[in-house]
Amino acid sequence: MVKTVKLFVEGGGDGKSLRTECRAAFSSFLRKSGLTGYMPRVVASGSRNSAYSDYCTAIKNGELAVLLVDSETEVIIPTDDSNFDVDNPRTWKPWHHLLNRKGQTFDTADPWTKPIDALDGDCHLMVQLMEAWFLADVAALNAYYGSGFNDNALPGRTDIEKISKDTVLSSLHESTRHTTKGSYSKGNHAFGILAIIDPYKVMNKSPWAKRFVTLLTEKMHSVR
Repeated sequence: MVKTVKLFVEGGGDGKSLRTECRAAFSSFLRKSGLTGYMPRVVASGSRNSAYSDYCTAIKNGELAVLLVDSETEVIIPTDDSNFDVDNPRTWKPWHHLLNRKGQTFDTADPWTKPIDALDGDCHLMVQLMEAWFLADVAALNAYYGSGFNDNALPGRTDIEKISKDTVLSSLHESTRHTTKGSYSKGNHAFGILAIIDPYKVMNKSPWAKRFVTLLTEKMHSVR
């Protein structure tokens, strides 16, 4: 018997229509990643705090749950964990990052503790935000925006996880401002783009995205 796995994602805002788009876009991304036939139930939680809260509630209730949120910054690497291996994604510590990430005033930004019974392998980060994934597939951006799209305004880097959140967003705004769809808008454009980008291009340039797809696929296989 296949068990239900809930994937709580940051995104979708407060509106029903946008949350529907968010769920559909992440589902499309995962199906193209090879999860067809054993998909998780995608839950668009809205804000990152809501995603964390929803995940914690599910874990507390004994449900199978996975969390996916923006890292907001470069991922903080633990310096005192002998089990951590930068070359082995299975040892990575997303909960450490979410607990220790600092805000603009250098206070702890989230801070989120790992719930009892939660696993590092069920916590995933979009580094440094979902829009960084878009930079891995410029052809999809070109197809989405069409005439007027200026790919020369994009960073043109392969290490997309090293590009700051502000740079990612400003480059998307600049590259799209002369298109018929207008300058990039998270509410109007984000999930339309997410639905068409190539997951393999994203995984090739984002180790954290590859970790997400790999570990989620393994989890879905384990509950079939």
